[in-house]
Amino acid sequence: MELPDIPHKVSHRDVKYPRLEFKTGELLIILPFGNKSTPLLEKHKSWVLKKSSFIEECLKDVLNKKIVERSEEEFKDLTLSFVKDASKELGKGLNKVYFRTMRTKWASCSPKRNLTINRLMRFLPEPVLKYVIFHEIVHLKDKKHNDRFWKRISMKFENYQDLERDLFVYWFQIMKRT
Repeated sequence: MELPDIPHKVSHRDVKYPRLEFKTGELLIILPFGNKSTPLLEKHKSWVLKKSSFIEECLKDVLNKKIVERSEEEFKDLTLSFVKDASKELGKGLNKVYFRTMRTKWASCSPKRNLTINRLMRFLPEPVLKYVIFHEIVHLKDKKHNDRFWKRISMKFENYQDLERDLFVYWFQIMKRT
């Protein structure tokens, strides 16, 4: 299997081990300070090729996804309604809900039960928005994306793999706008 010339960036950080990320659709090689090179690309070429192919497919679907236009107020009201429903369903209350623009995530839920919602989610259709919120609140029960976590998700969203893929597609679509 040949590794094609995949565009990438290298970032040196205060980390112990080198790693690969595709967080924003671009391959990022993270290296410890002082580390000039690494065999990571060769070692993980099947993962890199699979992820790169997935991203290419998502980019082709960008034109097929419609972005929702809603006001910031409509978005916040809708989001808080979904948060209330998901919290009640999962039996996990939240401390606070924050809205801010995030560069690499749709949302996050802290151990202190604070939910941060990316303002760019206002462009997502309701089913996708509802999924992200539910996904984050499930993290209060299961911190990691393990089998138990995905089982909980699939009980509410049987099509969660499609929704996860849609999130990638919408990310590229929305990033083109901003």
